[in-house]
This record gives sequence, structure tokens and C-alpha cells, in this order.
Amino acid sequence: MRTVLLIGLNDLRVFLRVKASFIWLFVVPLVFIGFMGFAMRGPGQPGNLRPTVRVENRDTNYLAAVFIQELGSQGMSVLGPDSTQDAPQKIIIPADFTARVLAGEQAKVQFTRKDNTVTGEGAMVELRLVRALIGINSHLLLAGAAGNGNLSETAVREAQRPAPLVRLDARFAGRKPAPSGFSFSLPGNIVMYVMMNLLIFGGVAVTRERQQGIVRRLACNPLTRAQVVAGKILGLILLGGVQVAVFLLAGHFVFGVNLGANLPAVLLTLLVYAWVAASLGVLVGSVIQAEDKVIGLCVLASLLMASLGGCWWPLEVGPPMLKTIAHCLPTGWALDALHLLISFGGGLPDAAKPLAVLAAFGATANVLAAWLFRWG
Repeated sequence: MRTVLLIGLNDLRVFLRVKASFIWLFVVPLVFIGFMGFAMRGPGQPGNLRPTVRVENRDTNYLAAVFIQELGSQGMSVLGPDSTQDAPQKIIIPADFTARVLAGEQAKVQFTRKDNTVTGEGAMVELRLVRALIGINSHLLLAGAAGNGNLSETAVREAQRPAPLVRLDARFAGRKPAPSGFSFSLPGNIVMYVMMNLLIFGGVAVTRERQQGIVRRLACNPLTRAQVVAGKILGLILLGGVQVAVFLLAGHFVFGVNLGANLPAVLLTLLVYAWVAASLGVLVGSVIQAEDKVIGLCVLASLLMASLGGCWWPLEVGPPMLKTIAHCLPTGWALDALHLLISFGGGLPDAAKPLAVLAAFGATANVLAAWLFRWG
């Protein structure tokens, strides 16, 4: 055990001695976490979404203003004509809206969608538009009853003021919102860059040390192949631990991701995942002799596993086949566990299955790496 620890600590010292590698270990991943976090952020609060709608008000009288106020009270973010923010949905209030209502005639508002496509947000706008129409009709009835048919602006606004006796509070199910923003980009980029860096560092280290004769010199000592492989994997796990520590600290203090009481479970998940990536890195270095081929294969493999495993986009937006493919890869199982612990409010027992599958990946890669490792 002491020999394995010495090999691992020495490898970690060698890895961190090359300051240029810090760019790919820390700088580039943190930039991608920030970029993807902004790109994947949802409109409003993801736990209780306020969908955005643009209102084109062609009526200058008071009932149009009352109706716009009702749209906001029903949970919509209303954009005026001067707003530069994009909104796929638009509501048009006709110029004769107030006049027709006061005359006792039916007044219609127009609801349009961009490109005539139906989205989840668009359906929510349509539902809340119906609620707003029902609400303003109720206010008109109350104002008419209180004022003996007089629908003055004061009477309508007085009728709009009292809180409803029954109110619908529609929220996403679950203790925590679905992953979006930095809660999505932080786990995704940790999974992608830990796999990429440990594959490259592990594969290149084994290949380079074999070419430089370091592996043959190790063979002169009373060491077994299993001890050397375990030491190499330990060094990579320690390197992954340094990466993970930097990412989690940045995620909490810079990007505001709340890990809460699940931090020990998150660390355990990432430790098991780092073991998988480290074992695969040593396995690649044991099989492939050329350093340039090792780098090319590791970059390609890590990017494919990241994209297919759900690091770049939520698996929910793709076909069911994509989720099946993700669960054939360690990246997919690692993200399942991290999303359970960070975004869905689950605990360690909920992540038991992903952790067991990751452990199976790690054990298999570990055995193959020890079996295929050669001294020369």
C-alpha cells in the first residue's frame, strides 16, 4: 500500500509541475461552466416559471390597462412595445376593446405564436391568458353589480383589488427545480473535463514512461503489475480530486450552485467517477503505444461520451434512444447521480444505482488495465 501511495503522489507532483496544463485542467472548464450556465438558464425562476409575452396594446382607454395588469397578476411577464427582449408569444388588444365592452358587445383579443409552433411556455401563456380573461370578466361583473351597471374606471379597479377567495398556484413538481443554468452546466462540465483530462493525462503518462524506460526501471524493483497500475490510477484520482475541488468551490462561491447537505454524496459520486476515468486512462496507455494516437483517441472518446451522456444538453429534449445510449456510458450514469443530488433533492440512497453502475465500470476498466499493462 505504501508503494502504491508513493507512485500516486509522485505522479500527482509530475502532473501539477507543468503549469501550462492548468489551462485545460482549470481555466477552460471554468469558462465553459460560465458560458453554458448563461446559455442554459431558463426564463424567470425555474421553480415557478413566469412565461414571457409581448403585448401590443392598440387601445388607449382604461380597460386595456386593467387587462394588462390582470395578465401580470396571472403570472406572466408582460413586455411592452419598447422592450428589446425576445418573446415568441404575442397578445394584441384591439383599438375598440374598451368601447365594445362598455357598449355591452363582445371584445376579442388576439393571441399569436412565433412561427406558429407550440412550446411548453406557449401553452402556459395560453392557459394564463384564459385565466386573465376569466378574471377581467369577473371584475366587470362585480363592478357592474356594485355600481348599478356603471363600469367606471374607479369601479373596475376597486373590483380588481380584492384577493380572490380561491387561487391556483401552479408549480413544477419535485423538491427542487429541474436542472438549468449553472445547476446544469456545473455537473456537465465536471463530468466532461474530468473524463477528458484523466484519459489524456493517464494515457500519455503510461505511454511516455514506457518510451523513456521508466516502466522498465520500475520492473527492477520488487513491484507487481497490479501495484504499478494501482499507483498510476491513484495519481490520476488525486489529480481529479484537485480538479473537482476547484470546480465545486467555484460553483458555490462564483456561480451560486447550492450543494447543501448532499455535498458528501456529491464528493463520493465524483470520487467513484474519477476512479472510472483514471482506470480508462491507464487502460488506453496500456493498449496504445503512440502518444499522438493516445491524445487523439482520448479527446474524441471524451467528447463523444460527454455529448451522448447529456453533458451538453438535457437528455429530456432528445429522443428516448438518446437516454438509452447515455446509460451505456459512465458519463450518463455520473450525470444521473449528480442531478439527483444537486437539482432533484435526492440523497445518497437515491443515487445508489448510478454509483453501483459506475463502480462496475471502474472495476472492469481496472482489471483490463492491470491485465494489458506491459513493462516494455
